[in-house]
Amino acid sequence: MALRSLRSFLLSVFVMAGFLLAFAVRAAAPSISSPTTNVFELRIDGEIEPILADYIANGIEQANNEQAGLILITINTPGGLDTSMREIIHAILTSRVPVVTYVSPTGARAASAGFFILVSADVAAMSPGTETGAASPVMSIFGQPVQIDETMHKKIVNDATAYLRSYVSKRGRNVDLAATAVTDAKAFSDKEALDGKLIDLVVASPEDLLAKLDGRAITRFDGTAAQLSIAHPLVSVHEMTAREKFLTRIVEPDVFFILLIIGVLGIYTEFTHPGLFAPGVFGFISMALALYAMHLLPVNVAGLLLIVLALVLFVLEAKFPTHGVLGLGGVIAMFLGAVFLIKSPFTGMGVSGWTALAVTIPCAVIVTILARLVLRSRAWKLSTGKEELIGEEGEVTEPVDAGAGMIFVHGELWRAAAHNGKTIPIGARVRVTKVSGLTLEVEPVSAPHSAAP
Repeated sequence: MALRSLRSFLLSVFVMAGFLLAFAVRAAAPSISSPTTNVFELRIDGEIEPILADYIANGIEQANNEQAGLILITINTPGGLDTSMREIIHAILTSRVPVVTYVSPTGARAASAGFFILVSADVAAMSPGTETGAASPVMSIFGQPVQIDETMHKKIVNDATAYLRSYVSKRGRNVDLAATAVTDAKAFSDKEALDGKLIDLVVASPEDLLAKLDGRAITRFDGTAAQLSIAHPLVSVHEMTAREKFLTRIVEPDVFFILLIIGVLGIYTEFTHPGLFAPGVFGFISMALALYAMHLLPVNVAGLLLIVLALVLFVLEAKFPTHGVLGLGGVIAMFLGAVFLIKSPFTGMGVSGWTALAVTIPCAVIVTILARLVLRSRAWKLSTGKEELIGEEGEVTEPVDAGAGMIFVHGELWRAAAHNGKTIPIGARVRVTKVSGLTLEVEPVSAPHSAAP
């Protein structure tokens, strides 16, 4: 009986252990078959410039180093610099982690350089009510397009189109339709882009986008097949640092031009009016920031030379009576220099016409006034030291001859000598003609007062 009871007890224990083990395996099964996927989110918001390009490229590199499951780039941009656009696209095409571009939120756009970036990703998506395209190269003044040489225009368009075709075809998208965004400046709504096979999805939110991407088969840029697994996405937004946000403002063409002119004016004011300190301090700081931005932006040397020419013309206007001819030439030169300052043939991005005009006019007035003050000060008599006595009148207190004498001038007694060697009596009025050490050379200006009988 005891042996049978022991056998029954052991059988019960094994049966219970089996149930517990099965329950544990079943409970653990979801976490094994559906692991969490890290989604690394980056944002393109505003004009595409060098600091933004560094932020995106560094973010993609970090996502690759951390072995993220997916990189999501949200886009809302009017366009930007060609060099920065190409840097971002290069980072997307060479990423080991799949990249998804998404035009969001509703009302956003991926225009010009943004279109190139949108169609370069493994998966391209748009929110309802968004647009893309309009990637034709333009040159503009005051926001209005201007004509450029036909040969140069064809060269720019063909280069942009060839670059677009080089990667759009490998993404399996409509190459011919994509090219019309460059050749014909064609723009597309979200529905038109989807129907034309320029993008892959139209979804209302990032959450819906990630849900539709789960299990989707994609072809990477190198031709290899892959399948996205995003059952449990964990999205981490990689924001710009405070330093990157600050530098983003500096490299904006309008801000760069303003900093450049403030720097020039501040330094010029300090050198022509030493001792003010504040113009020099702010001028050197502004110039240092402008030089940093110049290192990153595609600056046109012709634009810089026109700005220098304008400053020279402003100074000459103050020196010569040209009735405003040189000043007007300086205004025109600085305005054109501002317009040509940034080279961006693919997007038309540069210093806006209104900013150029708003900065040029005050600069012309300030430089001309300062130059006139400097030139006028050269004709003024010195007002410090012994030289201020030249031209002053005084009274003889001790007869003055070629040797010595004393006069009272400028509230002080000075040793004096006659300019022509003749004796000048007491009480005569004299004028100082020269300062020789501690002796003043004088000449009479009136006869001495007659003594009373």
